[in-house]
Amino acid sequence: MDHALHYGECLANGAVETLHARVDAEGIPWSPHPVYAGVWVKHLVCGAETGGRASCHLVRVEPGCSLASHVHEQQLELHEVVVGSGQALVQGKAMAYAPGVVAVIPQGVHHEVLASADGLWLRATFAPALK
Repeated sequence: MDHALHYGECLANGAVETLHARVDAEGIPWSPHPVYAGVWVKHLVCGAETGGRASCHLVRVEPGCSLASHVHEQQLELHEVVVGSGQALVQGKAMAYAPGVVAVIPQGVHHEVLASADGLWLRATFAPALK
């Protein structure tokens, strides 16, 4: 089995533990991104669990799809590439995305994420919380 795919499935079907509860990640639905076609999001940790300090999301970008150029004015964003490949353009700089790559996207910086033909899964963490 592809280790990266296994890790992605573990995140998607694992659990989220907090001091107050355990939530099976498998029961958290994949939601279509409200803006970008072919992009799905699983909200693993929302700001309600962190006092608004951080949030963590599993993001699935279908083959050939993208999160077009956008900016988070208030959030630092970390991407951990879990499955697949692609690239990010961060303030015009191209970054190759492959399993194990972690990218830091400062707040207020325009960025775009493009999935290759095999698609792309990211764990995206925001501080402060996005949602």
